[in-house]
Amino acid sequence: MPHLGDRGKITGSVGMYGYYEMTGDFNKQITDTIAFRFNGMKRFDGGWRKNPAANDRPTLERDGVAASLGIGLNTDNELILSHIYTTVDDKPDYGVNFDSTTRKPQEKFPVKYYWGTNSNFDKGTVNISTATFTHHFSPASEWRTQVRYADYERSYWARTPSLTIAPNAEGKVCNTPTSCNGGPTRTMNYKTITVQTDYNHRFHLFGMNHDFLLGGEYLNEDSFRHSLQNFSGTTSANPPLFRPYKANSAGIPVEFNSDTYAVYVQDTVEFIPKWKLTLGGRRDEMRATYSSATSPKLNYGQWSTRAALSYHFSDQSHLYMASSSSFSPTADLYQLTVQPLPPERSNVKEIGAKWLLFDGDLALRTALYHAEKKWERNTDLESTAAILTKKRRTNGIELELAGRITPNWEVFSGLALMDPEILEVAENVNATTGVLTSANPEYKGKRPRNTPPYTFNLWTTYRLPYGWKIGGGVEVKGKRYGYNPSGAGPIPTLPGETKFHPNTAPAYMRWDAMVAYEQPKWAMRLNVQNVFNTTYYDAIYDNGPFTIPGQRRRVIMTAEYKF
Repeated sequence: MPHLGDRGKITGSVGMYGYYEMTGDFNKQITDTIAFRFNGMKRFDGGWRKNPAANDRPTLERDGVAASLGIGLNTDNELILSHIYTTVDDKPDYGVNFDSTTRKPQEKFPVKYYWGTNSNFDKGTVNISTATFTHHFSPASEWRTQVRYADYERSYWARTPSLTIAPNAEGKVCNTPTSCNGGPTRTMNYKTITVQTDYNHRFHLFGMNHDFLLGGEYLNEDSFRHSLQNFSGTTSANPPLFRPYKANSAGIPVEFNSDTYAVYVQDTVEFIPKWKLTLGGRRDEMRATYSSATSPKLNYGQWSTRAALSYHFSDQSHLYMASSSSFSPTADLYQLTVQPLPPERSNVKEIGAKWLLFDGDLALRTALYHAEKKWERNTDLESTAAILTKKRRTNGIELELAGRITPNWEVFSGLALMDPEILEVAENVNATTGVLTSANPEYKGKRPRNTPPYTFNLWTTYRLPYGWKIGGGVEVKGKRYGYNPSGAGPIPTLPGETKFHPNTAPAYMRWDAMVAYEQPKWAMRLNVQNVFNTTYYDAIYDNGPFTIPGQRRRVIMTAEYKF
C-alpha cells in the first residue's frame, strides 16, 4: 500500500540453471495526503531436470507489476486505488511416476529426466483491480468499503511421465501406434466481482470494553473451462499440437455462474480485566448455476460461527481457547457435485498461548487443536469424484518461534505434529444412474492423502562485525500419501499383500545456507539452496501417480540497493 514519504528498493539476483530475478519497489509522496507506489518483478527459473532426447528443460517465468494510489492518507477519508497484473509462462513439469510394484518414486530412469518439451506450456494472466474507501469517524470508529474485480486466465498442456518409456523429442509416449497422446490440456477463465463493507467500533458500555464489527459481502463468480484443440489431428503419426487459449471445438465446456451474499457480526468484550470473550457469526447464501446437465443448480444457505476466550495475564502474553465452524461459500469448490449433497464444512477447536520474550524481541506461540472436515470436496478438476471423504479429522500441535534471541541473533522456526484420520468414507452420486455410492469402507481409519505427520523448519542468522551476516536453516517434512480415497475399488496395496500401502513420497530433510554483507543503503547476499544436494520430493499430485523432485543444489547471488 502507498504511504507518506519517499522510499525505494531494487534487487537483482542471478544463479545456477539460468536463474535470474529483478524486483523494484518505489513509493513517492506527491502531496501532504497523496502518495503513489509501484512494484515490479521479473523472474526466470531454468529447471535442473532435462529431456535427454530434446535437450529441453522445465522452466518457470513470472512477470508482474502492482501500482497503487493513495488519496487522503492519514486523514478521515482515505481512498486506495490499486491494480495488480501478473503473467506466468512456464514449461510444466509433472515430475516422475510412482512405481506400482514399490509405491515409491520410480528408479528405472534417472531422476533428472524430464518428459516434457519446449512445445508444452502453462500460461496464465491475472488482473486484479481494487478500490478501498475508509472513513474514520474517530480514532475508535471506522467504516471501510472495498470493491474488487479480478480476472484469472490459464491455459496449459503438460506432458506426463512414463514408467516404461524414456523421454523423446516429440513429447509423445507410445507403447503402440494408437497410444500416443499429448498429456492433459485445459483452458480456463475465472472472473470475480467482490463488494465488502464493514463497520468497526471500539467503545465502553456497562463497565466493559467492546471491539464491535458489523459487515456484509457480495461475491459473483463467472467461470469457463474446456480442453484445448489438437491442431495436428488425432493420428499417432503426428505429434500433438496445442495452442494456448484455443479451446476445443468439440465437446461441451464446463461453465458456472454464482452469486453469494453474506452478512457478519462479531464482538470482543473485555468483561473483566484481562479476560476477553469473542463471539461472531456469519450467514452466507450461495446461488449457483452450472452447465452440467446432472448438476444444473446449487442453493446453499449456511451459518459460520466462532467463539473464543482469552486471558491476558500480562501485556506480553496470553492464553486462549477457541471454537469455530465454517462453510466454504465459493461455487468453484462444488463444480464436480452431481446432485446437491451437503456443503463442505470445517469445525476447529483450539487452545493455545502466546508469549513475547526479551522485551518483545522474541515471539513464542503454541497451539493444540482438533479439526474436522465434513463432506470434503475434491478440488482436482481432472478427477470425477466430488466428495473425497464424508468426514475426516486432524489432531495436532504447533510450535512457532520468531524474533531476536540477542541483538545479533535472529531465529524463525516452526514445528507441526499432525495425527489425521478418515472417520467416514466418501459418498458420491453416480452421474448416469443417480444412485448414491460409497467408497471402499477400508479407507476408514487411514491417513488422508498429502498430509505429512510432521513438518519442521528453522532459519537463523547471526550478525558479525563489519557488516557481515551468516545464516542457515533446515526444512523437514514427513512422508505423504498420494491416492484417491473416494473410489469403491480395492485399497492400494503392494503386490501380493493386503495391507494398505498407497503411493508414498518419502520424508526428507533439506539444508540451506547464506552469507551476506550489509550496509545501510546496499547489501550483497549469497544463498546456497540444498547444500548437500539431497534428492527429495517436495510435491505430490494427489489423484495421479506423479511426484515432483525438489530443487538440487543451487547458488544464487543477490544485490540490493535502498534509497
